[in-house]
Order: sequence, then structure tokens, then C-alpha cells
Amino acid sequence: MYASREDDAFIVEVPELPGCMADGATYQKAVSNAERVIGEWVETARDLGRSIPEPRGRLLYA
Repeated sequence: MYASREDDAFIVEVPELPGCMADGATYQKAVSNAERVIGEWVETARDLGRSIPEPRGRLLYA
């Protein structure tokens, strides 16, 4: 997650799910939107018969 001054929003990227990202005006809203988008991504992948990547774990540091 990072703050985008240009967009005046917080951006959440989900690297394990190609193309999956969300934003929000606050940190909490961005995370909430990301949780919803992750669910939609997985549901769409299942509907299309695509594989869903296994989680690789948490990022310990950046």
C-alpha cells in the first residue's frame, strides 16, 4: 500500500493476483475496498475456470 499525492488516495496493490488493486480516500477505506476486490477477483477467476494462486505469505519488510 502507498499514498498517492497525485490521486489524493491510498493505493493497495495485490501482487499475487495480476491486475488486482484498489484505492480509497483513507487507509481504512483502501483496505476495505481491497478486501472486496480480492473477493471479486477470486470469484471471477473461478467462474472463468482460471487457477487461483496460492498465497506466498506475508511481506516481512520492504
